[in-house]
Amino acid sequence: MDPNRLKGKNILITGAAQGMGATNAEHFAEQGANVCLGDINVDGAKDVAERINARGNGKAIAVKLDVTSREDNAAAVQATVDAFGMINVGLFNAGVNKPKYFMDIDESNWDMIMNVNTKAMWLGMQEVARQMIKQGPQEQVYKLINVGSVASRTPLYDVTVYCASKYACLALTHCGAKTLWEYNITVNGYAPGIVRTELWEQLDKDLVEIGMFEQEGQSMEHVARTLTTMKKLSYPDDVKGTAAFLASPDSDYMTGQMIQIDGGWVIQ
Repeated sequence: MDPNRLKGKNILITGAAQGMGATNAEHFAEQGANVCLGDINVDGAKDVAERINARGNGKAIAVKLDVTSREDNAAAVQATVDAFGMINVGLFNAGVNKPKYFMDIDESNWDMIMNVNTKAMWLGMQEVARQMIKQGPQEQVYKLINVGSVASRTPLYDVTVYCASKYACLALTHCGAKTLWEYNITVNGYAPGIVRTELWEQLDKDLVEIGMFEQEGQSMEHVARTLTTMKKLSYPDDVKGTAAFLASPDSDYMTGQMIQIDGGWVIQ
């Protein structure tokens, strides 16, 4: 790994207190990036920032960020600029899920998932892009990175609203790429499959609750074995390399792409 691959990059990450967000933040900093860790769980984000700063490569700050609030998104962008001088990359990682069968979906389930997974991504993209446009053209390309899902391309009947939110993520990636290139901003994303994170740990419990599985601990291994070509689940470390690639100059001639990191789910 090139310890300077992301040197000079100032990166805002949402949902950075745990899971893929925290792993990406630490990986980016190991390659020289400065990172602003935004999360509604600000204490968790501060813990990640402390680990990064103790290692002494890239620098990190933590901010409390309710991703569904435009004001909070704007404040997180400003905190990044105040700390590091400018912003080069926005990684929109925050996400939630709560499974329900199609006929059991209610307004509260719809609103909660769509607000965090879709509205928040749109708000974050807008606020980061506004700052990038304000900064003006730079020698290096600006990057917006959206975290999609295998559910961005595959219908799953027990998480219909989550699928809708992640299909929307794909649309935001495509439309953002079409709109923002004139400002030297690319928009790409990556789509994980089954990643063993805190979100999936809760999802495992929820799937038992709706009767999809009999016991906790069954869902991840079962889904991985039956739906992926590689017959195994993944971990945040399996995602961080693609995220770093999209944040780096190596991906400068890419835009509007959603890279699958799903163990071969969509071809199964």
